[in-house]
Amino acid sequence: MSNTDLGARSDRGSEYADLSRLVRGAGLLDRRPRYYAARVTLVLVCLGAVGVIFVRLGPSWWQTATAAALAVLFAQLAFLGHDAGHRQIFRTRRANDVVGLVCGNLLTGISYGWWVDKHNRHHAHPNTEGRDPDILVVPLSFTPAQAATQRGLRALFVRHQAALFFPVLLVEGLHLHGASVRAVVRGGLRHRATEAGLLVLHLAGYLAAVFLVLSVPQAIVFILVNQAVFGLYLGSSFAPNHKGMPILTEADDLDYLRRQVLTSRNVRGGRLVDALLGGLNYQIEHHLFPSMPRPNLRDAQPLIRQFCADHGIAYHETTLTQSWAQGLAHLRAVGTGSTRPGDD
Repeated sequence: MSNTDLGARSDRGSEYADLSRLVRGAGLLDRRPRYYAARVTLVLVCLGAVGVIFVRLGPSWWQTATAAALAVLFAQLAFLGHDAGHRQIFRTRRANDVVGLVCGNLLTGISYGWWVDKHNRHHAHPNTEGRDPDILVVPLSFTPAQAATQRGLRALFVRHQAALFFPVLLVEGLHLHGASVRAVVRGGLRHRATEAGLLVLHLAGYLAAVFLVLSVPQAIVFILVNQAVFGLYLGSSFAPNHKGMPILTEADDLDYLRRQVLTSRNVRGGRLVDALLGGLNYQIEHHLFPSMPRPNLRDAQPLIRQFCADHGIAYHETTLTQSWAQGLAHLRAVGTGSTRPGDD
């Protein structure tokens, strides 16, 4: 998409202010403590149930099913950590940080502080070359300029990156754990000591449980299945949000409203899709109002979609499978060189 297609910045700041007044007036920024209490309780009860099944089942190859179920719960915990990072659950930073550290570091083994910093940079500059860390993901290339710098095996990978995208997600869980450890070792985290301690507790508890209950071969398979499903599920939940949507450059001087809407994609679906994707299917609403509690996003959608229609702003929404197809089509075009700089 060219600069002309996107439009230049004009006196549009008041449009977002108008939208904010509508959203706030509808009570859509109000906290939903009972929803989150129920959600946290449900996930923890399910986590306890899986733990009981794991112990009762003992050394069995059927534990691969338990590993997959645990991966789904890890992803649901990550969604709760995401909400805490955006201060959707409580009003105070401290209370949200407690939830985020427990859900992230302790229960899933992902550094909450590292992820929040990375994710905030993404929100500030979605799909923007050189600014959004989510389109600087080795070994993938999301723009022709990125693909042009690849050599050797990396260039070969990029040519086939669309076909390899979902297989790559199988190691995304391990990547997140590795990045978390590096962030703690490197320093700069707000609660570095706490994060380090919780990560150690997670790793020790996880490995102890697996190797004490299962045989060594079963334990290794359990870990591989658990981490593969976790990475695939989490990556597949985040990928539909922006992949294949316009990629901006520093020259694209858009106002906040258009920057967030034009680079985001919503995924249609009912309550089941909402639950499976942790509310990330309302990506446009989430990017416009990051602190909006997850259950309010569904109610905000018709209001925001109509506002965009009234102001001539493209609002992109599709099905889950179509969103994956669009993202893969973009990766394929970049990898095969069928896009040119400026086409996005």
